Amino acid sequence: MSHLARITELGFTLPAVVAPLAAYVPATQVGNQVWTSGQLPVADGALPATGKVGAEVSAEQAKEYAQIAALNALAAIDAEVGIDNVTRVIKVVGFVSSAPDFYEQAAVINGASELIGEIFGEAGAHARSAVGVAVLPKDSPVEIEVIVEFSK
Repeated sequence: MSHLARITELGFTLPAVVAPLAAYVPATQVGNQVWTSGQLPVADGALPATGKVGAEVSAEQAKEYAQIAALNALAAIDAEVGIDNVTRVIKVVGFVSSAPDFYEQAAVINGASELIGEIFGEAGAHARSAVGVAVLPKDSPVEIEVIVEFSK
């Protein structure tokens, strides 16, 4: 089954590539890898929520937002080389805008990691960082970067 078909089977669709908020590109190809810029959970042109996880945003909501951000990263990869050409997910980096007493960043970023695993199967097993930060662009609760390998 193609990766795109698997995304559809899971009940998702790849969104349009989110326009950059500053001076960067959504993804860039280096050899047989694609590195995405940090992707926010923008859906229909807006963030679904703003604020700190553990304060204004619950961990459960943030986990869903990590999925949306991951889909945005996959859309950027698709535009760059075609999602069905991805042969391996190398790394996921997740940032969580965290309240001072919030320590479950890894659980939040599982939203992205679990979705990627469901889409890519064994090829989706990846290295990962889940980092708590004071604030993210546009006061987003989460931001996701993805690095993949591809062949054409």
